[in-house]
Amino acid sequence: MADIKDPENTILMELKDGTVTIELLPDVAPEHTARMKELARAGEYDNVAFHRVIDGFMAQTGDVQHGDMEDGFNLRMAGTGGSSLPDLPAEFSKLPHDRGTLGAARSANPNSANSQFFINFKDNNFLNGQYTVYGRVIEGMEHVDAITRGEPPASPDRMISVKVAADA
Repeated sequence: MADIKDPENTILMELKDGTVTIELLPDVAPEHTARMKELARAGEYDNVAFHRVIDGFMAQTGDVQHGDMEDGFNLRMAGTGGSSLPDLPAEFSKLPHDRGTLGAARSANPNSANSQFFINFKDNNFLNGQYTVYGRVIEGMEHVDAITRGEPPASPDRMISVKVAADA
């Protein structure tokens, strides 16, 4: 069991192989941290697909607009949507995009992050200073490593449930 120091800023993500425990970083990226907790508490991330999973790079998910759809059209659309909430301003920091860190996915506009995020499979320092880092996996990275690859995967893995540890 992970050593959870701050349950209010810890996410429990249930995947097919087990639980991934994510420590959020409110001191570094308060708006991104608050958004993830808000969407988790609303159940928005439950059953959302990992729509872009690149071996040796990262696993991306969190398209709450399209990512929970079962049909092929919406899976092809996954990655193009967000939530009904406004986009977030970039919260770039000196934190590196190391293995297990959580980064905010966005379009070419640095202030376009919304609900989508990615988990780095390895150190991806070329992303440093360009994407907001707002969390890190503290337990269960082996479950992230087991996510089915593809853009999108033919049969994508999903976040079964995403909860704030304080509520679990």
